[in-house]
Amino acid sequence: MHLIQASSRFLKFAIQKPSGTRFQILNRLIRNPISGFERVYSTAAATMGTVETDVELLRKSVIEKQNIVEKQGDEVRALKASKASKEAIENAINQLKELKLELQSVSKELQSRLSEDSGGAMSKEAFRQAVNNTLERRLFYIPSFKIYRGVAGLYDYGPPGCAVKANVIAFWRQHYVLEENMLEVDCPCVTPEVVLKASGHVDKFTDLMVKDEKTGMCYRADHLLKDYCKDKLEKDLLLSPEKVNELKQVLAVLDELSAEALGAKIKEYGITAPDTKNPLSDPYPFNLMFATSIGPSGLSPGYLRPETAQGIFVNFKDLYYYNGNKLPFAAAQIGQAFRNEISPRQGLLRVREFTLAEIEHFVNPDDKSHPKFKNVADLEFFLYSREEQMALKSPIKIRLGEAVAKGTINNETLGYFIGRTYLFLTALGIHKERLRFRQHLQNEMAHYAADCWDAEIECSYGWVECVGLADRSAYDLKAHTEKSAVPLVAHETYPEPREVEKLVITPAKRELGLAFKKNQKMIVEALEAMSEAEAMELKAHLESEGKAPFQVCTLGQTVTLTKDMVSISKEIKKEHQRVFTPSVIEPSFGVGRIIYCLYEHCFYTRPSKAGDEQYNVFSFPPLLAPIKCTVFPLVQNEKYEVTAQLISKSLTGAGISHKIDITGTSIGKRYARTDELGVPFAITVDSETSVTIRERDSKEQIRVSVEEVASVVKEVTEGQSTWGDVLWRYPTHTTNTADD
Repeated sequence: MHLIQASSRFLKFAIQKPSGTRFQILNRLIRNPISGFERVYSTAAATMGTVETDVELLRKSVIEKQNIVEKQGDEVRALKASKASKEAIENAINQLKELKLELQSVSKELQSRLSEDSGGAMSKEAFRQAVNNTLERRLFYIPSFKIYRGVAGLYDYGPPGCAVKANVIAFWRQHYVLEENMLEVDCPCVTPEVVLKASGHVDKFTDLMVKDEKTGMCYRADHLLKDYCKDKLEKDLLLSPEKVNELKQVLAVLDELSAEALGAKIKEYGITAPDTKNPLSDPYPFNLMFATSIGPSGLSPGYLRPETAQGIFVNFKDLYYYNGNKLPFAAAQIGQAFRNEISPRQGLLRVREFTLAEIEHFVNPDDKSHPKFKNVADLEFFLYSREEQMALKSPIKIRLGEAVAKGTINNETLGYFIGRTYLFLTALGIHKERLRFRQHLQNEMAHYAADCWDAEIECSYGWVECVGLADRSAYDLKAHTEKSAVPLVAHETYPEPREVEKLVITPAKRELGLAFKKNQKMIVEALEAMSEAEAMELKAHLESEGKAPFQVCTLGQTVTLTKDMVSISKEIKKEHQRVFTPSVIEPSFGVGRIIYCLYEHCFYTRPSKAGDEQYNVFSFPPLLAPIKCTVFPLVQNEKYEVTAQLISKSLTGAGISHKIDITGTSIGKRYARTDELGVPFAITVDSETSVTIRERDSKEQIRVSVEEVASVVKEVTEGQSTWGDVLWRYPTHTTNTADD
């Protein structure tokens, strides 16, 4: 019994280790089952004990460094008060900055140790749970229709969540629409079926689904297989190298498995329904669009749009005219999209209604250079190219200009938007080291796409696709041109007329009418739609044999044409302009996914001064923060409250979102409440003439006159100055009141 209990504890320990360590532990155990086990388990226990000790040491180190920083801050204030030399003050400030960097480093290390995944998912789950608990408790978001037990995949944004979302969208507009002079449109969410039939969504916008054969519960088939493979690779210590390679291969080709192949793998691995362990049905396609009808008759079918892009494509002709018939130009749209997910999970990352911000940049297919590419060419960040992925290598940090020059990224315009996306995400607060751009593998690429990349952000769920950046060639405009019979094309006027060889196809409508009667029109359309290669092959066949078979797709049959039914030739003609279908570069932003990753990247906990309590903090940049500052009368005092109201009025006049807190709780608790909301600055009213401004992350305070406070907060929140700039200009403040 003792050995069985110890074995269970040992296996739990081993599972938490990286795969290489697991195999080393297992090998030692196999070589000497009893003594080997005892040695390994004693090492395991010692190691687990060391981890706990390290965390406690880091906690103590954070507290010690906080005290040192405070003492050095006192030293700086004393030097300023004594009017010491500029050199002495600057030396003291530089030393203070170094100490703060050390404190920040140790704090991050502590947070990392608390939330890191040491081989098991529990620590990541605990971190995620802490973030989500805080988000729901502070009403950033909540399940929709909560009093009716909610609906999976639907969420409401509360007041701070709405503010964060509005700030992200406002910055997106500034960063893209204004900077690039884009044409913004706002199209309906309800879309006629014919539009989505042309785009391919009606026929192809599907996921493979399986059902619990007893309860009818539905699951995404590829998710079940993916979870099974990952779980086996992470937790099964006895997998052979051959089985490991097999599971990795399944994960690599998962996206291209047919329904039959997916079903065969599910049966082979004995995968059952996660909730009931009941057998599953064979996979079958499920269209993810919400169907509806337009008008009371129900005769005009439609769908809630699965993306916002189609509204831009169908308006191309008018937008091109509005832009003076000039290329390149970009159109943008922000709005709701809808996907009827089979089994929504992962909170805000996979939902049924979400906000997309999409750009369609129309460009001459023969010239995809970008005049502003030089502005981003020197950016350096992680790219995960197709070659690195296939070789099972890690992403590499590379200069953007080099990646485009080498052809890793297909063209300058696509590269430019990748660079701008990097700047956008990092300005919001995404950590640079946890952001990468991953190139689509060949099996992920649509047949018409020239190149595709995803901006992926690492969070507790792993690497999450948040932005798609694709060169979609001319597919979308050609598809809508064919379906609507309205040419969605652009024109290029030549400086001088050019002689070009043109294919001329002339159907003999009389002979075709006599031979095929009512089918004549469809045959004529099929002849005129032939490519040059098809036309020349038909011409050769007719000339050599006098007749030829001809496939008419719209008829669903092959007809026989004779030589007198069509004339095919090439002629030299003079052209003054070229008519062509533009290519489109499409950056598509999942706003909700970006926001959730920001929540995780900005969340941390810090110990109180006593070290016996942890406080939650969202370190939102001022740009993103739902509330820019709070106003606290230090104590409940009528004069202080009047001053607080005057400050509130000046903040409102300056367009700064803020909140007044006149509750009787301690100032430390009020600071902690607003830190948890991510408020970057707190104004404490402790006199009628001047106030203190506290910065959230450093907890430093400066003293500012009541008349200046709004302008100081405004210049920092709008990025005109940094906190370091104002820290130098205004006297620092220390207080005996407990802060955190």
